[in-house]
Amino acid sequence: MIEKLTLKINGKNYKYTRGLTLEEISKDFLNDYKYPILIARVDNRIKELNSVVEENCEIEFLDLTSREGNRTHISGLTYLLLYVIKKMFGQNANIRVKHSIDKGIYIETNFKISEDKIKEIEKEMKKTSSADIPITRVTIDRLEAMEYFRDIDDKVKARVLMYNTNTYITLYRLGNLYDYFYNYMPVTTNHLKDFALTYINNKGFVLRFPTPYIKDKIIPYTHHEDMFKTYEEYSDWAKKIKVENSADLNSRVSTGKINDLIRIDETVQANKLLNVASQIASKKNKIKIVLIAGPSSSGKTTTSKKLCLYLQSFGLNPQVISMDDYFVEKKDNPIGEDGKPDYECLEALDLKLFDSQMADLLDSKKVKAPTYNFVLGKKEYNRDLYLGENDILVIEGIHALDNKILNNIPREKKYKIYISPLTELNLDEHNRISTTDNRLLRRIIRDNRTRGYDVEKTLGVWPSVRAGEEKYIFPYQDEADYTFNSALIYEIGVLKTYVEPLLFSVPSDSQYYEEAKRLLNFLRLFLPIPSDAIEKQSIVREFIGGSVFVD
Repeated sequence: MIEKLTLKINGKNYKYTRGLTLEEISKDFLNDYKYPILIARVDNRIKELNSVVEENCEIEFLDLTSREGNRTHISGLTYLLLYVIKKMFGQNANIRVKHSIDKGIYIETNFKISEDKIKEIEKEMKKTSSADIPITRVTIDRLEAMEYFRDIDDKVKARVLMYNTNTYITLYRLGNLYDYFYNYMPVTTNHLKDFALTYINNKGFVLRFPTPYIKDKIIPYTHHEDMFKTYEEYSDWAKKIKVENSADLNSRVSTGKINDLIRIDETVQANKLLNVASQIASKKNKIKIVLIAGPSSSGKTTTSKKLCLYLQSFGLNPQVISMDDYFVEKKDNPIGEDGKPDYECLEALDLKLFDSQMADLLDSKKVKAPTYNFVLGKKEYNRDLYLGENDILVIEGIHALDNKILNNIPREKKYKIYISPLTELNLDEHNRISTTDNRLLRRIIRDNRTRGYDVEKTLGVWPSVRAGEEKYIFPYQDEADYTFNSALIYEIGVLKTYVEPLLFSVPSDSQYYEEAKRLLNFLRLFLPIPSDAIEKQSIVREFIGGSVFVD
């Protein structure tokens, strides 16, 4: 008699024969999803669809509209792209996955491309996707894998594996191509239908796809030139100092040269901010307001306070204002779609008061500015402000770049700065380091150190934080006069020493266990870096402690 299992799938109970794969079971649920099912959560653990179901369990199938499914989709698309490029242009043809840009990923080739070539590549990718070619897992001895990557001239990946202490590792096979990825993978190319390619220049293009925040379509590409230039500037710098990937960074650590890199990196970043202050000071007769915004854990506090010091060195007197002090009274706070107070929407601010007070200050009037009492949920007017001849307002807030604020003040009087850790360091040629992951690691450490939050609490609020950034911060990044990159090329190794113990605290039955495990697996690729050489003015200190700017 064939034994039947009871499987709770997407909230309902079903009977299935023991020994079926998740892929076989998923075929009964395809109509419940707009996009192909990519992976599954089985009893709170992420499993690829080739996993066999042997016990009663609870299953949730995931497509690209989930965060886990989206990462799987991107990994699969990257592999499909690499496979097609080598098929079309030869085994020596290669790609370098660079960075995110406008709901897509910028990718460079090691050969010249054109718009026509990009159209041909996209067409071949669609054809290969429809061919339903299996993507299979292969367990292999690590030393054999290193030899394989040397043989195919992927020296970066071979060097990365030097710092992996596992005896065996998992590769993925697509046709005759083997590669190493750090995320889960779909089981077939047929699951990779939703993408588009956009030509940028003769060496690069953008791979676009739906995201968890834009679930119904692939949005038309909008080129963010300032953001793109900032990424490219740091990429060129990383190439000059020969620290382009995790293996390069690990080499600096293992040879005792990391402290020099830390000092160089900090000096370069400080000089860029000093140049910003110089630009503002050179226009002090026009610019009266500096507006600073950026996503969570970008280092806005350190950057704004350091900028104020630099402005003072040019004879200016900054008056710092937080837009959080202009929240509406608690009883008037807007309610979000989830039925809870929405503190991130623009309507949560007393915009009329804010605009009028800033205009009064620019008209040389004294104002009684508020400080928001978050315990009582109301403003307390206890701060007298007045702008003298050399005074300048420095305003920080998530809505600081939104044109709907201070629209009663001429644009030429405002200087807008967008801050984000635009991580340019790669794991290897085909695996990038996510800017979002960099910020998340920073936040986990800071939340635990300053608020006593455990990792699960930070991971629990992170999706809503990200959703708020997508609505209120990222759409306005092009309004900035300057994009400041707050990432430091060495910082992942430092963050590792602080965040690893915290991530290990997440229990295996937690709904956040898989996310903690993913971050731990990522951090395993980096050697730890001690924080002794990091100066107290560093942005990293805002998160790990010891900052002169943050309590």
